[in-house]
Amino acid sequence: MNDKTVQIDPKALRQALGAFTTGVTIITTRSPTGEPVGITANSFSSVSLDPPLVLWSLARTAHSLGSFSQSSHWNVHVLSMEQEDLSNRFAKAGENKFAGLELDTGISDSPLLTNCSARFQCKKAFEYDGGDHIIFVGEVLGFDKSDRPPIAYASGNYAIPTKKTNTKLSNSTTQYSSPYSEDLLGYLLGRAHYQMLARMRVVYTKYGIDESDFFIISTLMIRSQLNLQDLNKYLHYIGDVNKDNLMKLSQLGLVQNINDLFSLTSEGIVAGREFVKAANQVEAHLSENIGETDTLAMKSLLKRVILATDPGLPPLWDE
Repeated sequence: MNDKTVQIDPKALRQALGAFTTGVTIITTRSPTGEPVGITANSFSSVSLDPPLVLWSLARTAHSLGSFSQSSHWNVHVLSMEQEDLSNRFAKAGENKFAGLELDTGISDSPLLTNCSARFQCKKAFEYDGGDHIIFVGEVLGFDKSDRPPIAYASGNYAIPTKKTNTKLSNSTTQYSSPYSEDLLGYLLGRAHYQMLARMRVVYTKYGIDESDFFIISTLMIRSQLNLQDLNKYLHYIGDVNKDNLMKLSQLGLVQNINDLFSLTSEGIVAGREFVKAANQVEAHLSENIGETDTLAMKSLLKRVILATDPGLPPLWDE
């Protein structure tokens, strides 16, 4: 095949390149007049450890190109998961990107942002022609790293980097004819749910309630003054809530019924707050064992699962 006849679709090429997951950085410097300059980039890459060199690229059409070309120093900030809004801010042109931001003092006068996963303070070493981009190579003069999990970028969206495990839940080599396996999503979700709920059960059983009652009280902590029909709309995923459930909670002094609108009593609110405290402890225990990054990744995936399987429940937290 003659390479000269190959036609490259820039949009398709961009989408294909997006399959390569990267981190997200903000590069900062000073303009010739001393104004702070910064842009969001995911083209950052390591070049060499000895000497310590890194690179990134900037479009020839970027308004900040002149500042970076004329500057002798720039800083690279690897963004943490809590800095998505900051990434969006620096990805836009024509606004005061540094307004209200706290800056650290660095080796050069280039702005040094805070709360990042990692930071690299660099002196420009080389500048190369890279087609419709300019490639900047810098010598790392100083760097630091925090425990904040980094944010990633994949296929045009922000992403959360998480560990992949091939660990099996069972070491058994016995082969069964059953179609069920430990990789079945329903099994994994169900087992994880009940294992986590087991830690909560110690708290709510002392009030004489079961799992369904726990969900009713939790819902009334968020949405008060609900009738039976509306309560069932929010709790459709656990099955029907009936008057017997609410009568039981009323007899226990946890729920009150005023004109067929149900709400928590003062004792019910105390119980609900205890449930929230226990839930936070369960989450903290999980995060301690699997890490903050994987905990956040799991939350993100579970939200997507809930949206994908939602039968049309009304929003619980949003008006």
